Amino acid sequence: MERVTAIVLTLNEEKEIAECLRTLLWADEIVVLDSGSQDRTVEIARDLGAKVFFHPFRNYADQRNHALGLVRTEWVLFVDADERVPPELAEEIREAVEEEGFCGWWIPRKNYICGRWIQHGGWYPDYQLRLMRPQKAYYNPVWELHEIVVVEGETGYLRHHLIHYNYRTWGEFIARQRAYLPLEVRTLYKRGMKAKIWSPLSMPLREFWRRYLRLEGYKDGLHGLILACLMAFYTMMAYTCLLLSKPEIK
Repeated sequence: MERVTAIVLTLNEEKEIAECLRTLLWADEIVVLDSGSQDRTVEIARDLGAKVFFHPFRNYADQRNHALGLVRTEWVLFVDADERVPPELAEEIREAVEEEGFCGWWIPRKNYICGRWIQHGGWYPDYQLRLMRPQKAYYNPVWELHEIVVVEGETGYLRHHLIHYNYRTWGEFIARQRAYLPLEVRTLYKRGMKAKIWSPLSMPLREFWRRYLRLEGYKDGLHGLILACLMAFYTMMAYTCLLLSKPEIK
């Protein structure tokens, strides 16, 4: 009986997709949901045996909800193109889907940023609810970014790690955060968050304190300091946008 479909959301991921899919060949079915790649992403995915579907991108929650509707197996595993499933995690997943009574499983994730595994500052163990029964799960549409899945039933925790090559360079980190900004601002707005005149200063200071001190980001050395500063700056930009304009809700 086919048990697990692995799904990867893509947009111009020709540099990552082959390595990602090779770590998913154990799955009963591999689905790539593409949102309009202009590179060789789709060609590579098909060459590696994946079924490719297309859906225009609105936000991450919408894309994942659409992907859930494509699943015909009992379980679905979501993996990003820059993530890898090591053999030990694959084996644990095969065992987990045989257990009775669970509708979802949280997977610990190792984030590698600029060549280093980041172990503090909220970046580890970074549990992700990625393995679930599709008929028992949906993504909350309010969370357009850093999406939250709602599972109707009991969830458990796996031991082995998903590997995430999150950002290869600091330039990539900055560019991606800039691209995420409109989704982040709309999510804040839809959650009813209000920006006061002092929020663009107070919220980034709070974010820096949270990541660098409370979550011990300083233990990651210079990487930890840079990450705390960049996340604080990103928070400042989000609350400045929220203060100055009413986001367009799509």
